[in-house]
Amino acid sequence: MALNNKSHPDEFILLGFADHPWLELPLFIILLITYPMAMMGNIAIILVSILDPRLHSPMYFFLTNLSFLDMCYTTSTVPQMLVNLGGSRKTISYIGCVIQLYFFHFMGSTECLLLALMSLDRYVAICRPLHYTIIMSQRTCILLVSIVWLSGMTIAVSQVTVTLQLPLCGVSKLDHVLCEIPVLIKVACGDKSSNELMLSILCTFLIAVPLCLILISYACIGQAILNIKSSEGRKKAFGTCSSHLIVVLLFYGPAISMYLQPPSSITRDQPKFMALFYGVVTPTLNPFIYTLRNKDVKGALGMLMKRIFSSK
Repeated sequence: MALNNKSHPDEFILLGFADHPWLELPLFIILLITYPMAMMGNIAIILVSILDPRLHSPMYFFLTNLSFLDMCYTTSTVPQMLVNLGGSRKTISYIGCVIQLYFFHFMGSTECLLLALMSLDRYVAICRPLHYTIIMSQRTCILLVSIVWLSGMTIAVSQVTVTLQLPLCGVSKLDHVLCEIPVLIKVACGDKSSNELMLSILCTFLIAVPLCLILISYACIGQAILNIKSSEGRKKAFGTCSSHLIVVLLFYGPAISMYLQPPSSITRDQPKFMALFYGVVTPTLNPFIYTLRNKDVKGALGMLMKRIFSSK
């Protein structure tokens, strides 16, 4: 139905940083470097989590899902950004914009929920260690991850489909670096109040509710860590949680400033930089944060590299 809407153009012009053309070349170079890094880092996390028996635990099962999600997340936007930044035509076809909308919001919604699920895993591991293997069984983990992916897809499909019904009245310019729901709602004509209300409710659910669950989980974890008598035990427990906390801050910080702030307080270029941050920077940093702060992952990566070079 959305694709047959005659009010939409054949393609959109993504204005991006047209007011700051000097930014285009540095951004192109940064994306050209960070995108392969993100792909290689996340692939490495997936490989070691699958190949190393020591990492066959719920924590690394969720981390594998996060790495795969981040690969899809960056791939949904970065190649198109590189084409636009490196060429003279800053366009994206309508169908390409629709596909990007679905995938970008599907991955973003799923990551919000997955990060909350990972905090629940850490809560059970530290606060209920004797019952951890029973509570977080393989079947339970697969069920929880399936619910997270299905919920993210349902939320994204419903919101994007409703947004695509808005008439654009011939508007073909988007003041952004990618196709995102708030941008399309902004340029649409007609009554947009129901779309804005729905977006506000969904963003509150996707950002505020999981973030509250994460904060509650880590409040309980912090209390449990303080009750650990040995300093080595406290250090080990804190080490397993610090990487996830950093990732949560990097993802939720920009998302809150973009989706939960009043529209009047958002500057013109802020959505563009925020989209680059939670859509490119965070997925690129995630594998390195988990690798550099986790002895098990570093050890598994070292063993994998030894296998590769010894086989050669």
